[in-house]
Amino acid sequence: MRVFANQPAVRRKKADLTLLVLVVLLLIVGLVLLYSTSTYNGRVKFHDETYYFKKQLFATLLGGVAMYLVAGIDYHVTARFAVPLYLCSLVLSTAVLFFGQEYNGSRRWLALGPLSFQPSEFAKVAVVIFLARMISESKKRTDSLWFMIRTMGALLPVVGLVGTNNLSTAIIILGIGVILIFVAHPRYLPFLGVGAAGIGFVGIFLSMESYRLERLAVWRNPEQYEKGFQTIQGLYAIGSGGIFGKGLGSSLQKLGFVPEAQNDMIFSIICEETGLLGAMLVMLIFGLLIWRLMVNAVHAPDLLGELICTGIMGHMAIQVILNIAVVTNTIPNTGITLPFISYGGTSVLFLMSEMGLALSVSRYHQWQAGTK
Repeated sequence: MRVFANQPAVRRKKADLTLLVLVVLLLIVGLVLLYSTSTYNGRVKFHDETYYFKKQLFATLLGGVAMYLVAGIDYHVTARFAVPLYLCSLVLSTAVLFFGQEYNGSRRWLALGPLSFQPSEFAKVAVVIFLARMISESKKRTDSLWFMIRTMGALLPVVGLVGTNNLSTAIIILGIGVILIFVAHPRYLPFLGVGAAGIGFVGIFLSMESYRLERLAVWRNPEQYEKGFQTIQGLYAIGSGGIFGKGLGSSLQKLGFVPEAQNDMIFSIICEETGLLGAMLVMLIFGLLIWRLMVNAVHAPDLLGELICTGIMGHMAIQVILNIAVVTNTIPNTGITLPFISYGGTSVLFLMSEMGLALSVSRYHQWQAGTK
């Protein structure tokens, strides 16, 4: 196991309370905002205003148990299962192609009795653990081109499988890999080549299906396409919220104008109901959470812990930025959820498992011998 060059001593301490408080705060805010956003769709589709809220609350409680259990396990022990976890993500992602359930034109779910499961969410966690262990245990130089090719090559199978039906998650997984390589690599210049290769890969992937190219056209001129309706209504919601918003539960756009408002476009309803002030507060909490993950990465006792926290931080940052960029039509619509807030039981469960992993790393702190 590779450690920092100055070989600092390591002591065990309690898990990062600040990180835990931020996670709990996001969960509470998310549940409140989800309830406010989803009451109309719940009443219309299921004759129950609390339908989405109850399912999300159940997933949150289940995720809380998962977070507690993962946080109590030494992250070195968890990392021992990196390869089986990664192989399991490949198997599940393959199973979706043949046995997956289709919803809104996308085949992304596997049925487990009465419950549905989204393997792409599990793949994100598996990739963080797998790449963190792979890079930390690398006995060869991490500044070579071969290191970059080998690491990205190990990532491409799951990116290809997930990207077949879920391009947005494939982009997130690819982004996590690039961030981890960037942290481990001592030079910056090679990443220009990685960026060019990534753009080329995305370009080829987009051209393989006509509907992906159509998204680019809708993004440029949403008024000219029927599929641009959601984007336009989302922008209406953002603009009508003003500085202080219309108040919780007072959104008009969630009344069928923004389809499935509780999912990818929930940030637009947040802007409408809580205004610019509420949206900024939500982004501030996310910013603090990302900052805290960075702090834990810096103070991790070894490279494995540093990479795990960095991977989780990268996942969180990429997903939040992309979701807000999609809602504001800064980038084409890619179907990315807002972590901890958008409706999705599988997402909440594995996000909280990731937070448990970060809390596990935070229990071990780098310090200099002779200091208190």
